[in-house]
Amino acid sequence: MELIILGDKGDAIEALATIAKERGITNAAVVSVVGAARSFTVANMKADNPREAVRTSGRLAEVAGNGEIRDGVVNIHVTCGLEGGQAVAGHLDAAEVGGPYSLHVYLQQL
Repeated sequence: MELIILGDKGDAIEALATIAKERGITNAAVVSVVGAARSFTVANMKADNPREAVRTSGRLAEVAGNGEIRDGVVNIHVTCGLEGGQAVAGHLDAAEVGGPYSLHVYLQQL
């Protein structure tokens, strides 16, 4: 199991792809993602057209999820908890971290 902490300011998905490449990780199970993001964008499929994505953005969210890195491409699905007890779930397109907000990503190389 490997832990990658994404805490430097910037996009977590881009940072995870870069760090995985630097560490020679091309295929891995993303066993767990836990932490918080300054802002995020997730995508869901439209019910009447599954090939079309519906994007939802938000600010300041608790983040939990899992996924994979396959051939160097990061694919993570999350639930983002928002103020007031609301949640948004889907494919994580972007998550801004930095300051007090970081994501811990637990990987198992395949």
